[in-house]
Amino acid sequence: MSQKLQLGRRNLLKVLRIRDHGVYLEGGEIGDILLPKRYVPQGTKVGDELDVFLYLDQEERLVATTEHPLVQVGEFAYLECTWTNEYGAYLNWGLMKDLFCPFREQKVRMQRGQRYQIYCYIDDLTYRIVCSSKIDKFMQGRENVSSFADQLLEYIKQQPNGFCRFHDKSPAEDIYAEFGVSKKVFKQAVGELYKKHLIEIMSNGLHLQVED
Repeated sequence: MSQKLQLGRRNLLKVLRIRDHGVYLEGGEIGDILLPKRYVPQGTKVGDELDVFLYLDQEERLVATTEHPLVQVGEFAYLECTWTNEYGAYLNWGLMKDLFCPFREQKVRMQRGQRYQIYCYIDDLTYRIVCSSKIDKFMQGRENVSSFADQLLEYIKQQPNGFCRFHDKSPAEDIYAEFGVSKKVFKQAVGELYKKHLIEIMSNGLHLQVED
C-alpha cells in the first residue's frame, strides 16, 4: 500500500480477489476490505483500482462502497434527520447506514424531517464516523467568513426556488440557531456572495442569482 487509508473519505484501492459476495480490496496492515457485490462495477477485474468510500457497517466492520456520500470526514453539509432514539439523531448522508449525531453534539434537539448544518468527523473514543451541529469549534483556525460563505451558498441552493428566508434584518438568535454563526459573520458572508454576483439581496431574504 503506497497510501494511508482514510476512514470516512474516498480512497483508490486495488482489487485483490473476486468472490460471489463481492470483491476484496487491498487494505494494507489492517487487512483486506470487502466491497459488497451490490456495489461492484460491472466488468471489475483483479488488479483494477476502484474509487471507494470507507466506513463502518452495522457490525462496526470496515467496508467499502462505490456510492457517493453527501459529506465526508472533515467537511460541512446540510443533512436531513431521518430518525432519533435515546442516544441521539441519525441523518441521511446518502449511504445505507445513516450518520449518527449524539445528543451531546446537538446545538438544538434534532427532529425528524428537519435539516441541520453539521460537521462530519471521527470520534476519538469510539473511532466511529459521527457528526456535530455545534460547528463553531470546528471552524476555529479557519477563514470563518469565506468558509461560511461557501456553506451559505450551498444552503441557498438547496432551498425551494433558491430562496433563503434569512437576511441582514433577521434576529441574531435565529441566525445562530440555523447556521451556528454570529450575525456579523452572516452579514459578511452575504456581502461576499453579493459582490461575486452569486445572490440577490431582497427585503425578505436572499435569492440565488439566476445566470443570464
